[in-house]
Amino acid sequence: MKFEEFNLHEDLLRGIQDAGFSEAMPAQERTFNAVFSGKDVTVQSQTGTGKTAAFLISIYQLFKTDAVENKKALIVVPTRELAVQIEEEADVIGQYLDYKTVSIYGGVGYKKQLEKLEKGADLIVGTPGRLLDLEKSNHIDYKQFGVLVIDEADRLFDMGFFPDLRKMLRKLVKPEERRTMLFSATLNTRVLNLAWDQMNEYEEIKIEPEKVTVEEITQELYHVAGYEKFKLMLGILKREKFENAIVFCNTKHKVEEVAKRLEVNGYKTKYLMGDMPQKKRLAVINEVKAGGLDILVATDVAARGLHVDDLALVINFDLPEDYENYVHRIGRTARAGKSGKAISLACEKYVYHLQAIESYIGDKISVMIADDELFAEDASEGMTFKKEYREDRGEKSRERSGNYKKGNSHGKKSGGNSNYKNKGSKPDYRNGNHNGGNYKKKNTSGKDYNRKPPVKKNQNLKRPDAASSVEERIAYYKAKYGEDFKPSKEMLQPTNNKKPENKKKASSDKSVKTEKNQKKPGFFKRLFGKK
Repeated sequence: MKFEEFNLHEDLLRGIQDAGFSEAMPAQERTFNAVFSGKDVTVQSQTGTGKTAAFLISIYQLFKTDAVENKKALIVVPTRELAVQIEEEADVIGQYLDYKTVSIYGGVGYKKQLEKLEKGADLIVGTPGRLLDLEKSNHIDYKQFGVLVIDEADRLFDMGFFPDLRKMLRKLVKPEERRTMLFSATLNTRVLNLAWDQMNEYEEIKIEPEKVTVEEITQELYHVAGYEKFKLMLGILKREKFENAIVFCNTKHKVEEVAKRLEVNGYKTKYLMGDMPQKKRLAVINEVKAGGLDILVATDVAARGLHVDDLALVINFDLPEDYENYVHRIGRTARAGKSGKAISLACEKYVYHLQAIESYIGDKISVMIADDELFAEDASEGMTFKKEYREDRGEKSRERSGNYKKGNSHGKKSGGNSNYKNKGSKPDYRNGNHNGGNYKKKNTSGKDYNRKPPVKKNQNLKRPDAASSVEERIAYYKAKYGEDFKPSKEMLQPTNNKKPENKKKASSDKSVKTEKNQKKPGFFKRLFGKK
């Protein structure tokens, strides 16, 4: 249906047209019909179905038609990226209306957010933790909200926000005094229980994910050995005609490395991960949306809540370990009914997740054969890169000037993909065979980023013996295992638990003989008398 057929306010229609929307998508159409007839809604929809526009347009229309008494809306989301995205879309759709939108989230200071709230906010979009903090400090009055939207409810539960969400719901007006909309990728039991408890009269809307997420995306899969993945990706990037692309990796370290190698190979690239400072993350997202980058390399933090118009290509450098994240990753392209392409590289490390992914999407991903010509030369081969963010704690490390250095001929090995050499025969992953091969992958980086450093042992420690005191034993175990070590009762017992008579046997022959000679006179005196 055309948006004009819903009898929307003329100023709202102007904003919809400026946003580039002409026809309502299925999720939007069914949401409008239910909300405008006076019902609450629970909507099961995947990413790319236009759900953000669905609830924003519904809110604006409810306000303009006086369908709610309190003309303020609260939109609860799981991540800061999604909050910022909704605020930006609200500014476009509602640009001709007299309503202001503010995004509230943690990880940044309170000052700017409080200034925006003081100027007046009709739509407040935020994450649960920061919303509760501002309510406690009396900067937000939950009784003023006439509309409640819970977006990505399933992810709110998965991220542990359910207790915070419950606190917020208790502070709102009663369900019959407000309008409630709930959106979720899955309508599981927890989500439905929340809907039943917090909604007055609601309609359940389900949009099948296969029809709106996967079918518009051309999916391809290449089986490739880990040490050849980067060269294959370079060849694919040269072959594909794209304006912008997102490359997904499973670890923060790999994201940094791939991004820096792409820069060396001539692509304008930046990376995005969860441990980056909020200001820097937002700057990268804004640059992506403005078209200032060729490629964004990211962890799954960008799989949801990042909307890029006309994104042409998504590459899974690593197959995701969570099969649901595959759908969210490739859903960055083919948005709003448009077509897109998603290419996945399955190496020996992550290929085992392929079966679960294909089972989840209900289809087999087309396997492509990588010819030798598709593997491109890597200008970053032989270079090693410093990490800006530590893999274990996410802390920014001290970094010297220069991000990389060329390898030398003195046997020093770099940590890049190009140096993952094999000792045995190479398995042929290019023909679709991913059953492994007779080879061992060599980690040439010399570091294991996932393993904690071993506790250094004091070689001068003297093991306690039977003569050692309790204090000496405790000191020994703490020096060996750390200050937090608490020895058990058994450890505090003497190390030599032999009976006293055994100690005599362990003594020297001379002492035993002397002892026996001392006892013999007493024995004969008792037997024969004192002669």
